[in-house]
Amino acid sequence: MDETKKALQRNVAKLSDDQLKEKTIHSTRVYNGNIIHVKLETVILPNGKQALREIVDHKGAVAIVPITNEGNVVLVRQYRQAARKILIEIPAGKLSPKEDPNECAKRELLEETGFTAKELYKVSSVFTTPGFSNELIHIYIAKGLTMEKQQPDEDEFLDVEIYTPEEIKALIKDNTICDGKTILGLALAGIDIKV
Repeated sequence: MDETKKALQRNVAKLSDDQLKEKTIHSTRVYNGNIIHVKLETVILPNGKQALREIVDHKGAVAIVPITNEGNVVLVRQYRQAARKILIEIPAGKLSPKEDPNECAKRELLEETGFTAKELYKVSSVFTTPGFSNELIHIYIAKGLTMEKQQPDEDEFLDVEIYTPEEIKALIKDNTICDGKTILGLALAGIDIKV
C-alpha cells in the first residue's frame, strides 16, 4: 500500500453510507421549463442539521463519439448561449420522454452530423454536475459510419467537421475544446488526449 493511502487511513475516519446520506423533508418545484425544472429541497444532514438544496431536474441526454474508418472523429461546432461562445463538441442531445438512450443516440447522430453507424455501443453513463443537477448523460461510440443527410432541429445551427486525434489534442491543450462531456467521451473512446 502506498504511503499516501496509509496516511489517509490513519487520519480520516471512514463513514458508512448512512453517515453520508441526506434525507429530504420538503421539496417545492420553483421553475418548470422545456429542458429543465428547478426545485428547492430542505434536507436533514447526517449531523441532524437542516440545509437547503437547489436541484435542477433534467430528462437526461446522450453524447456520441463518431469515429471514422481512418480513426478520426466527427465533431460539431455550435454557439452555446450559456457559455457565450462557439464550442467544438461531440454530437449530443436530450432524451425525449420515455425514449430509449440507444434510439436517442442513433437519432442525434443522424440529426446533428448526417451519419448513421453500423456499430453503436454505450461506454458509460455519467452525472454531469451532481452537485446541483440530476442530469445523466449516456456516452456512446459510433463506428462504421455512413453519410446520409444532416437533419438538425429547426433551432439548431451547427457545422460538422472531422478532426484527427493530433488536432483534437492541440484543441484541448489550447482550450478550444473545453466541453466536459466531449473530453470525457474522447478519453473513453481511447483517443489520446493527454496534453
